[in-house]
Amino acid sequence: MSAETQDATGESIAVDPPGPRHPQRHPLFVWAWSLVRLDFGGVAVATVFFCLSLTPSLLPRDWLFQGLIGGVNASIGYAIGVVLAKVFHRFALRHREWWPPPKRTLNALKVGIVALSIVVCVSMLIPAADWQRQVSAEMGIAGPTTLGYLRTLVAAVLVGGACVCVTRVLYDAIKWLARAFIRRWHLQQEIALFVGTAIVVVLVIALVNGVLYRGFLIGASRVFQPQNSTTRDGVSEPAKPEKSGSPTSLAPWGTLGFQGRNFVADGPHVAELTKLNGRPAKEPIRVYAGLESADSDAARAEIIVRELERTGAFDRQLLVVVPTTGTGWINPVAARAIETMYNGDTALVGMQYSYLPSWISFLGDREKSVESGRVLIDAVHDRWSRLPVDRRPKLVLYGESLGSLAGQGAFPWLPDIARMGFSAVLWVGPPNESTLWSGLVQRRDPGTPEFEPRYDDGRTVRFSQAVDSADVAKVTKPEWEGTRVLFLQHPSDPIVWWSPSLLFSRPDWLVEPAGGDRTTSMRWYPIVSFWQVGADMTNAASVPAGHGHNYGDSVLDGWVGVIPPDGWTTADTERVRAALQKAGNEY
Repeated sequence: MSAETQDATGESIAVDPPGPRHPQRHPLFVWAWSLVRLDFGGVAVATVFFCLSLTPSLLPRDWLFQGLIGGVNASIGYAIGVVLAKVFHRFALRHREWWPPPKRTLNALKVGIVALSIVVCVSMLIPAADWQRQVSAEMGIAGPTTLGYLRTLVAAVLVGGACVCVTRVLYDAIKWLARAFIRRWHLQQEIALFVGTAIVVVLVIALVNGVLYRGFLIGASRVFQPQNSTTRDGVSEPAKPEKSGSPTSLAPWGTLGFQGRNFVADGPHVAELTKLNGRPAKEPIRVYAGLESADSDAARAEIIVRELERTGAFDRQLLVVVPTTGTGWINPVAARAIETMYNGDTALVGMQYSYLPSWISFLGDREKSVESGRVLIDAVHDRWSRLPVDRRPKLVLYGESLGSLAGQGAFPWLPDIARMGFSAVLWVGPPNESTLWSGLVQRRDPGTPEFEPRYDDGRTVRFSQAVDSADVAKVTKPEWEGTRVLFLQHPSDPIVWWSPSLLFSRPDWLVEPAGGDRTTSMRWYPIVSFWQVGADMTNAASVPAGHGHNYGDSVLDGWVGVIPPDGWTTADTERVRAALQKAGNEY
């Protein structure tokens, strides 16, 4: 016979390899069955977590996406339920004469828990479908049907079951190690379990942070790097010297990367601007350096400064520095808008720092984006500051999403923006971890909401929900002297509002009345809201313009708010908006 001891949960740990309980069953079958057996305390709490995950968040979710979120949340609830059940058994039920009840009663109780859980989950899916229709209506799109949304439960069971099985494999590994330590070195039960747990935890962390994490980044680079060498259909090398990648450029066309080539080849030309604005225009300058233009950020920044000198960018009215997002993307609407407003008397400059899309760069390369943005801004500013004061163009900074995070990294304090001579800054959809943004929001004027705060009564920096042009105008219209800094942030943008603190802390924006396009039905729940908003980030740019992380042509209103040309009127804004919409339809 094998000797057994008990682990901390009261479950037996066999010191010697146990004999099969059912000789007719293979041990592998017994182990496999143990992976899918149910803990009914866990089932009850998993049901609660699944139902809470059906509550609305920032963006609409289809049944499959909701099934993924619900499955992850249910598996977390299951784990919490298992622990609570073990604790309750140990301190409340253990040594009670009436526990456990007769087998028939216990089986009936288990069947009742499962049946009730199914009924509760299906019943919750009916109002959940209606909530999703409400959120969809906020975005101006059609929501799911109730019948189709019932498929969510099937997807959630599969996802949650897979998560539970993986967790049980890890738990079995801990028990196997504990048995080995007890048998070989005669360790005490608690010490053996502690050592086994420590080993498994360390291996899992090393696997996730080391092998899987690094492997994911390397694999992603190999997937997206080939695209960097391609060129979008219809995009060709520019001939005009005002563009990087042209025959006279110091940054050859082939080194600019996919997004860089799109940037320098796109945009309005002098003839188009002259016709649109009714007066002679200039050819807009677009300067860019790709990852292959040089071996380091510093070397790429040096090329950019030389390109600015070559193209005569320091003689233009406006010099706009644009830290890029992820793969080096620069919002074509933002670029075309400012060029059209200033009739081409502009120079825009950007620099690529990664092959990876923004969401991957956000997870794995945030420091790299910030460092790259700082190098770019410092290099351009250093050359600009050496110009005579009366010959300097207006210095402007634009950043969107990860580009906003990168740009903010160059300024430890808000006054540094004015001190460095920037005339205006427009930051769109700043990630919640943006250092300057988060500091300003935390120190906002008392009584102002987190989703649209005021800081220092709007003397330098202002925030707009950007749900429409009227909202931006309302924020920017009051007198605004000196350097202007404007944040555009949709109340429904998960990039702006997701934070690790959502795990266990209710944010102010979920206590305050719902702003703009956020549904009033959204509530905060520990753990659940963290995963809901985190999942929303993967779909943030796929919603209609004016919602989520899709800012559409509201960047035009942002430009008008922070740096309008002299004599600019509302009619001018609408004329440029019509041109932007026409250009967008041609893409």
